[in-house]
Amino acid sequence: MTFIDSAQIVVKAGDGGNGCLAFRREKYVPKGGPSGGDGGDGGSVIVQADSHIHTLLDFKYQRSYAAQRGQHGEGDNKTGRNGRDVIIRLPVGTVVRDAADGSVLADLVEDGQQAIVARGGHGGRGNARFATPTNRAPRHFETGYPGEEHVIDLELKLLADIGLVGLPNAGKSTLLSRISAARPKIADYPFTTLIPNLGLVRVDSISFVVADIPGLIQGAHSGKGLGTQFLRHIERTRAIALLMDATSDDPAGDYLTLLQELRAYGQDLLQKPRILVFTKLDLVEDSIPSIPDEVLGDVTVLGISAVSGKNIEALLHRLAELFVQGSAA
Repeated sequence: MTFIDSAQIVVKAGDGGNGCLAFRREKYVPKGGPSGGDGGDGGSVIVQADSHIHTLLDFKYQRSYAAQRGQHGEGDNKTGRNGRDVIIRLPVGTVVRDAADGSVLADLVEDGQQAIVARGGHGGRGNARFATPTNRAPRHFETGYPGEEHVIDLELKLLADIGLVGLPNAGKSTLLSRISAARPKIADYPFTTLIPNLGLVRVDSISFVVADIPGLIQGAHSGKGLGTQFLRHIERTRAIALLMDATSDDPAGDYLTLLQELRAYGQDLLQKPRILVFTKLDLVEDSIPSIPDEVLGDVTVLGISAVSGKNIEALLHRLAELFVQGSAA
């Protein structure tokens, strides 16, 4: 299935039905009076989180959703039927925004969670509503009120606990395949990963979800490379593992590039607990590259080899600690 994590659609709630202008016309009932019923309310457009849906692909093909309008009122004081709601099912983790001003209409983080994104119009009142002692035969009625219409942006942010972040070809996919049952595409060239991949990891009695985020390059926060397409998926993680290739000629520069992109993207990404992981340790004779303390700060550094399995257990336990630390924050 193609992974699509953003889409734009148009939603239109149903208009309210018109009120009715009617009078009783019954034999032997003189001056029967007004009997026009109210119009029904229009249906609303509702978004609902569904854990069985994992992509916004469907919304690339169907972009317009409309709820049913309310029926008009009828004589004999009959109220029109309300219009049916439309329920749009979205992946858990989807943020719904009004495209006009960017305001958040819904943030669906739990399965089954619902929110109204376009409210149906109220039905108009029939002439029976306007009868008074001094106006016993009103000829006034109301038309239905229009339902809301919006252009909305859908943005899927994966619900993962630990994000694997690094430059292209840093070994993120290889690590994910080693510590979970996930089987992402792995190859010896940059940008092998074009979509985020998720894997469930269990350490002792602790379980958490790890996300493999496509590689970042300098300027990613402004859209270069895969840019902000996938940086958004780090926002919901509880902690971050920065992965770097141990064979790099400039490990300090690579580390600063990653920090710069996370800082520039914002969303307090650098406030999350993190660890620096050097991968491919088997290619440098188990020697961890050196980064100056003034650049590194107090971040824990660990070297691993996903191929040989060196320090994988130690990394898993550290990730579990970060998960617990991030959960308590």
